[in-house]
Amino acid sequence: MRKLHEVLRKQEDNYILPFFWQHGEEENVLREYMQKINESGIKAVCIESRPHPDFVGPKWWEDLDVIMDEARKRNMKVWILDDSHFPTGYAVGKIKQEYPHLQKLFLKVQQQDFIGPQKNAGFLVKWATHNREDNKISVGVDQTTSSASNSGNLDDEIIGIIAAKKISMEEVDVESIVDISQHLHNGVVYWNLPEGDWRIFTLVKTRHGGEKATEGYLNPIVPEATQVLIDTVYEPHLHRYKEDFGSTFAGFFSDEPRFGNVKGPFASIGRCEMVLPWREDMLDILQKRVSDDILRFLPLLWVDAETKAHEVRYAYMDTVSQLYADNFTGQLGSWCRKHGVEYIGHLMEDNNAHARLGYGAGHFYRGLWEQDMSGIDVVLNQIMPGMDKGVFKSFTATGWDGEFFHYGLAKMGASLGHIDPKKKGRTMCEVYGAYGWGEGLKLMKWITDHMLVRGVNYFVPHAFSAKDFPDPDCPPHFYANGKDPQYRYMNILMNYMNRMSHLLTDGTHIAPVAVLYHAEAEWSGDYMLFQKPARELTQHQIDFDVIPMEIVTSSKLTDGKLLVNDEQFSCLVVPYAEALPKDLIATLLAYVNEGFRVVFIDGLPQRSSEGLSVNTELVKLKQHEKSQIVSLENLATQLKSEGIYDIAVSNAQPYLRYYHYRQQDGDVFMFFNENPYKAIETTIEVPLFTKAYIYNAFENKLSLLDTNITEHGTTLTLSLETYESKVIIFGDSFKGENVADLIGINKSKQIQELKGKWQISFATAEQYPEFTNHIEQDELTDLSAPSMYPDFSGTVKYEIDFDVMTAPQQALLAIKEAYEIVDIWLNDQHIGTKICPPYQFDVTNVLKEGTNHLVIEVTNTLVKDQKDFLSQYLIQEPTGILGSVDVVLYQ
Repeated sequence: MRKLHEVLRKQEDNYILPFFWQHGEEENVLREYMQKINESGIKAVCIESRPHPDFVGPKWWEDLDVIMDEARKRNMKVWILDDSHFPTGYAVGKIKQEYPHLQKLFLKVQQQDFIGPQKNAGFLVKWATHNREDNKISVGVDQTTSSASNSGNLDDEIIGIIAAKKISMEEVDVESIVDISQHLHNGVVYWNLPEGDWRIFTLVKTRHGGEKATEGYLNPIVPEATQVLIDTVYEPHLHRYKEDFGSTFAGFFSDEPRFGNVKGPFASIGRCEMVLPWREDMLDILQKRVSDDILRFLPLLWVDAETKAHEVRYAYMDTVSQLYADNFTGQLGSWCRKHGVEYIGHLMEDNNAHARLGYGAGHFYRGLWEQDMSGIDVVLNQIMPGMDKGVFKSFTATGWDGEFFHYGLAKMGASLGHIDPKKKGRTMCEVYGAYGWGEGLKLMKWITDHMLVRGVNYFVPHAFSAKDFPDPDCPPHFYANGKDPQYRYMNILMNYMNRMSHLLTDGTHIAPVAVLYHAEAEWSGDYMLFQKPARELTQHQIDFDVIPMEIVTSSKLTDGKLLVNDEQFSCLVVPYAEALPKDLIATLLAYVNEGFRVVFIDGLPQRSSEGLSVNTELVKLKQHEKSQIVSLENLATQLKSEGIYDIAVSNAQPYLRYYHYRQQDGDVFMFFNENPYKAIETTIEVPLFTKAYIYNAFENKLSLLDTNITEHGTTLTLSLETYESKVIIFGDSFKGENVADLIGINKSKQIQELKGKWQISFATAEQYPEFTNHIEQDELTDLSAPSMYPDFSGTVKYEIDFDVMTAPQQALLAIKEAYEIVDIWLNDQHIGTKICPPYQFDVTNVLKEGTNHLVIEVTNTLVKDQKDFLSQYLIQEPTGILGSVDVVLYQ
């Protein structure tokens, strides 16, 4: 297999572009860090501009010239994070300073309740043009001199006054809605108030009331605003490095651009009190979407009114998310491709924000479609081993939705990479950031495998910071001016990451199921988050991609399967949706008529999102044998009963993950144990009929696997310790490769626990390899105990002599519990390094009869020394070796 041949010969490409934070450091520091990054097995950097004091100013160009020079000499790529502030959209302050008319624009509503009847009533609505915080009344304060002046916000404009009869606090009578805008005079509406409870809605166009952190940012749904970002950031880099564009200069990275109309991830239309993204011609754009007078129904963006509210909300969200895609991402992506570079980055997906306003861009797939890679990020302990069961408390007051982060995020990102041809199967994840100094290579490897086994194959490690240690800005930082004791092992993880990514790129993902992305359903009424069925499928080893509506409706069936950019799906799973767009419902009916299986979770839709009639289609779907309603709990069982699966597992393994990736000349399977505490033992049947090999990406070795080929496929036994992943490759084109024997196969074994006095010494990162503080232990214990070395960060060296009576055919050294990087020498020969469990080392060729001398070095993280704020959300693990150290002898 070509890809395997390349990694075995160390010819893999680079898939890593870490953030390199800039603060205006001296030239020698920048050159040192570029050297350290390169020495880590990394061939690209993404220059983080946020902390630099002079972005796109003279000092910026001076510093970037140094980095570009180092990159050219080292054959590295350089990406640029495209703004001076986080998130992208500030345009280095140019919008606020020079183009205030291109700042974010919003639609605001003020609501007032009254009871009638009252003829010739007057309603004071002028205060709708004031900031809400300015409207607060303080007892005892002279209101004539307060900030709530009569002039209000001079750029605010009332665009309509609507009245409706109230049904409840949250609902109005749709039949009663009336436009009374013509009765507005000098801030007062004069109208004969009918009998009953009524609400007056004053609709205001404003630049106020959005997220404080992004005040003064560009309006992402206006093309002229995005052009300012291009003129301010993109064009100057082109002018200076035009000869490097497409070679050393790889492209630009946007970091979490957003609507920013409200802070937070819960800005679901109709479910959150907020101002809404707007532009000057928005009424005209929306009017083309609906047959009724759109102004009259705009209040339904905030209050309920039977199904009419959902129709208006769907029209608005469908429009505004596409405007974002066209005028922000689309404009930047087109500029980059025109000039021979690529455009990448990610949105803020947190806690389901990806289908919403606020932190989101309305629709994950639209928001990233014109980028050249799919992109996601994981920061602030969002993904933690075992914390997948629901919301858990961490850095944020509202907590993290563990179900979304574990079962939705990476699959959503990788699915976009699979289905969009321009992305060439590439999905990038910004990883490791802001977990705190307690995050070491062990946890990083677990997070890496979590991503790889879901299809992520490009990585932006967060981050290298050249600021004086300790930089408190979102640790951990790699190298850390020589203070990081794990830096010397970082190349092990980076080499692993590059090899694995190389194997899992340029091929085709094999998955039997497509899951419908839920955005349109969320805009249209009651809905189910897509990660609900995703969890059921994942825990039962049924792989899938998450597909947006546009892809479903624009794709075709081939041989009874849904064909999407070379991927073929045997079934579409539709999470519960009260309503879906008419075009999608019609497409699903056409698909089942052609024999394609569509599974609706917990029920069919009741109506269309637009309010158009779909009764005939829904009746036919309900009656069709290929259209099925299944409960969420029975989803996996039902699909397996119909043969809709790829691999078969002999017993329930809810934490076993797998990924099937087909190259032109072979199949790659990755298996990963995501349970942080329990091993996995199971038997797996794979529908392939060739030899199987285990590829060890850490040691870059290939071994023949013992399998049983039957009429149904290949059966193999799979054992995975905690933190362990295995790559099994099926194929016949391995001629010329050195294939090793697996240790212990069909051999009897004897376990010898090492006993005696352990000589122990210590070295910080700066002291290494000089060790001090020599102590002895008969039994290995936690060295970070309060009575011992609770503040020590660095490397602990263990030494012991032991005897072996007879040299075995094969031998392993096994350490049951260590924290966390283990490096060993036996009889003065370096055996190897493990950055995570299982801590097992092949010592066959070094172990000898008689006395053997063993040296083990165990390196922890900087958290013992730093005890930083972010690390409070991580378990503080012990230091050193706690479990037994065994020699396993095979005869």
